[in-house]
Amino acid sequence: MSTALPRSYLFVPGNRPERFEKAHAAGADAVILDLEDAVQPDEKTVARASVRAAVSGHASRPAWVRVNGSDTPWFADDIAALSAQPGVAGIVLPKAETREQVEAVLAHAHPGLSVLPIVETARGFANLAVLCAAPRVQRIVFGTLDFQIDLGIDGDGEELHLFRSQIVLASRLAGIGAPVDGVSTTITDTDAIEADARRGRRFGFGGKLCIHPKQIDAVHRAYAWSDAEREWARRVLSAVEASNGAAVAVDGKMVDMPVILKARRIVMG
Repeated sequence: MSTALPRSYLFVPGNRPERFEKAHAAGADAVILDLEDAVQPDEKTVARASVRAAVSGHASRPAWVRVNGSDTPWFADDIAALSAQPGVAGIVLPKAETREQVEAVLAHAHPGLSVLPIVETARGFANLAVLCAAPRVQRIVFGTLDFQIDLGIDGDGEELHLFRSQIVLASRLAGIGAPVDGVSTTITDTDAIEADARRGRRFGFGGKLCIHPKQIDAVHRAYAWSDAEREWARRVLSAVEASNGAAVAVDGKMVDMPVILKARRIVMG
């Protein structure tokens, strides 16, 4: 089994257990059983029980669980019921802002549990370094929609460039995985979804949240090297090998060590 981090995370409502198997079969790299936004308050307890039943005894096919926020009355029970289950790959922590929130997730956790903090508030963004350095944090998720609301930002394009770059930088400095970009609200416009995912990849993100199975293929295309990129990489490495250490150019551009390293990454990827 590949140890690469997921490119795609597919949300499925925790109160819709009939969809759990379909979500696992949809082709996403990871599935998130959602107890937060997808579930109404009066269904939280039943949804938690459904998710617990789904992950119990399924350590060979683990799922992620997005719990309710630490400021809600459901958080403690979510963590107590689910973080020790071996069928839970990790906890997706909404409105993540402090190390203490992460440590609360880990209070009853099984040894292999990871945490994906969602940065979706100004305070969470201000505490990026703290969150990245917290124990068992695998990577950061950028909750773009709630982040825009919290900061009064209108737009998901250049309006968020600074914040995306800073999340990538903080992740790299902490030595954790490349972050995960937020959802695309369109479901049927696969070109737009792929463009959103490619933008995230250009900024240094390593994956994207999905809210519908129809989005998965577009995200995977965006995070795969194209045939043209692979051909370029092979030409670069062939030219370097043939040069016997001499300076070399490909497509009229000098090939230095960063170019070689990128070509190797493409060929190996």
